[in-house]
Amino acid sequence: MTGYVLIQAEVGMAKDVGHALSSVEGVTGVDMVTGPYDVIARTEAKDFEQLGTLMGQISNVAGIARTLTCSVLHV
Repeated sequence: MTGYVLIQAEVGMAKDVGHALSSVEGVTGVDMVTGPYDVIARTEAKDFEQLGTLMGQISNVAGIARTLTCSVLHV
C-alpha cells in the first residue's frame, strides 16, 4: 500500500522535518516542495493498520504543523 503525506512544517523547520522523515521506516522518499505544503513523503505499508502506525510516527516528528495523507488506489 502506497501513500503520500503532504506536510506543512512550522516556520523554518521544513529542512529538519525532511531530514527526520528520511530515517523513518516505511518512508521511501522525501521531497521538499513549494506551494501550500513544504514536504511530501512517499510511504509504503503492507496494510491500513501498518499505514496508521506509520502516520503516528510521522506526526511525532518535531516541526510538523499539519499533514494530509493520500492513499494510492489501484482501480
